[in-house]
Amino acid sequence: YATGYLLAAVCYFFVFPRYGWRPMFFIGGLPALLALFVRYRVQESEVWQRTRHKDWSSLGRGIVSHWKLFLYITLLMAGMNFVSHGTQDMYPTFLQRDWGFSPQKRAALTAFSMVGAIIGGVSFGYLSDKIGRRRSIVLALVLAILIIPVWAFSPSLTGLVIGAFAMQFMVQGAWGVIPAHITELSPDSVRGFMPGFAYQCGVLIASSVAYLEALFATQMSYAQSMAIVAVTVFSTAAVIAWAGREQHGVEFGRVVDANFERAQRLAPSG
Repeated sequence: YATGYLLAAVCYFFVFPRYGWRPMFFIGGLPALLALFVRYRVQESEVWQRTRHKDWSSLGRGIVSHWKLFLYITLLMAGMNFVSHGTQDMYPTFLQRDWGFSPQKRAALTAFSMVGAIIGGVSFGYLSDKIGRRRSIVLALVLAILIIPVWAFSPSLTGLVIGAFAMQFMVQGAWGVIPAHITELSPDSVRGFMPGFAYQCGVLIASSVAYLEALFATQMSYAQSMAIVAVTVFSTAAVIAWAGREQHGVEFGRVVDANFERAQRLAPSG
């Protein structure tokens, strides 16, 4: 995600000032062609082959049988998407309105912040193998709260640059743990569906964040608006992450889900 964001910022730096938005949309669609390679060249996992559902009804029953877990992961993903999109979507607008940055300056600072995101994701992902998934997520979010004054209210360009790098280091640091965390939480029978579906439900819930920040900015500066949203969503996401459980180190495919077996027996044959 962070690497793609970095590449998009670089593309914006070179393309947008001269050609506008239309070429950006065409360029943005090119990576989708990788789906063809994945479809025909990447093999399915052995666990999925062994636990694949016969039809959609058995998959639905598998989700329903784990509805509490599905609800928790959805809430966690909503919180985490508020965290990422709340610090990223309106950030270029903040640079334009509060700092008067040109498109190229906005792109350059965004790209630099994504370097921090890449390093943060790798660092906290590694750390989570040592101290646990939840501790790593909460640590990154708490440190992100401490960075808000520099990130949003720095009086100097140097502070602004440091704040942008450090903020995305922490934000994507927390996100760097998420794929492993929610995959480990999901039972074998729905591991191919539940994490992604819960993620998209979380995106749907968090889709209002840019609107809320823009709405708040009609009554205050973008710096104040983004800071208020950031401290709120960081705190909320940290509480949600800590309130859940984790299954760090679980071995996939070792435990056969009784609910999955029942759903498979109830599925119509043929």
